[in-house]
Amino acid sequence: MIQIDDALIDKLANLAKLRFNDDEKDQLKDDLQNMLNFINQVNEVDTEGVEPLIHINMRYNNFREDVPKHLNTKAETLSNAPAKNEDFFLVPKVIKK
Repeated sequence: MIQIDDALIDKLANLAKLRFNDDEKDQLKDDLQNMLNFINQVNEVDTEGVEPLIHINMRYNNFREDVPKHLNTKAETLSNAPAKNEDFFLVPKVIKK
């Protein structure tokens, strides 16, 4: 099992170009240890006879057919907008110079 210690945290921090104080290092050690414990717990599950899946919905295609259909016109799209001009939605300015 991998030992989570200050040396490993320092190595990971260096690779990620991050800096941590002592309290953050202690928290990271606890978090990483919890993650490894969870992975070990998952590895103990008996998966004999379980077929691997590409993704969880492999058995069922829940996607709609990709067929062209009527799209809303510009006027229909803008009809419910609280603020608009001829072509665009108007929104409050959020970036200040």
